[in-house]
Amino acid sequence: MSEKKLSEKTLRKSWIRWFFWHGSSQQAENMLGNAMGQALAPAIGELYADNKEERIAAYKRSITLFNTEQQVGAICPGIVIGMEEARAAEKDVTPEVIQAVKVALIGPTSAVGDSMWVATIIPILLTICMAITENTGNLSWIGPLLYIICYPLGTAILSWNLWKLGYKTGVDGVHRFMSSGRLELITKAMSVLGLVVVGGLTASFVSVTLPIEITPSGGESAVMNLNTLVNNIFPGLLPLGLTLVIWQLYQRKKWTPLAIMGLVLALAIVLTAVGYLFGVYS
Repeated sequence: MSEKKLSEKTLRKSWIRWFFWHGSSQQAENMLGNAMGQALAPAIGELYADNKEERIAAYKRSITLFNTEQQVGAICPGIVIGMEEARAAEKDVTPEVIQAVKVALIGPTSAVGDSMWVATIIPILLTICMAITENTGNLSWIGPLLYIICYPLGTAILSWNLWKLGYKTGVDGVHRFMSSGRLELITKAMSVLGLVVVGGLTASFVSVTLPIEITPSGGESAVMNLNTLVNNIFPGLLPLGLTLVIWQLYQRKKWTPLAIMGLVLALAIVLTAVGYLFGVYS
């Protein structure tokens, strides 16, 4: 049995390729398959340097259909590289097993990644940076600068450490983690936390008002402000309603973000014009 071990330089090069390629290779044919192939290329070249047929076969299976959340999903190419290393060392790892593991990793890593990173950590970071921007006056540039620094640094740290974890623990470690039931608990917890964060963002940054006042005939002052009335009954009802309508269009009706933004802009123009027409705005 020939023992083959990848160098630290090759592992780092593979991760760098994944980190900079995963956002530029999304397409319908194989999703993140090209990014996976780019990431595995240095490792495959080193492992099968003396076996052209195995090297070509490994390149081909590295670009098959694959998809995940790219930051938490960095554990996937780490695991696959570890399995390719085991195969090159003539251990009992077949190409079919490698492909099966890749497919099996898509669901859990996507679920955890979307719940933890996309729906929780990024909104929290955005909320902090927007709050800093809103409340620092002339120093409002600190918020965007903080996000520019923290986001890529955070993604790099998370991605690199999960990559190494996948390579070191391999599929056995991930299987033990998944079979323990902790994956489901983490996914549920992150989903709840993400919904709380989104709710806070909706209440804080989505602004919808009803500039309608009911005034008695010949009266000088308004008897009732409709916006105040609604907020006294259910504070934040209007922003919540708008958010739910947009979610319905995006999630259920499959509208694109551009179409939704166009609808919101068109409604804003029409309603503003109606407000000026009826004297709501002076």
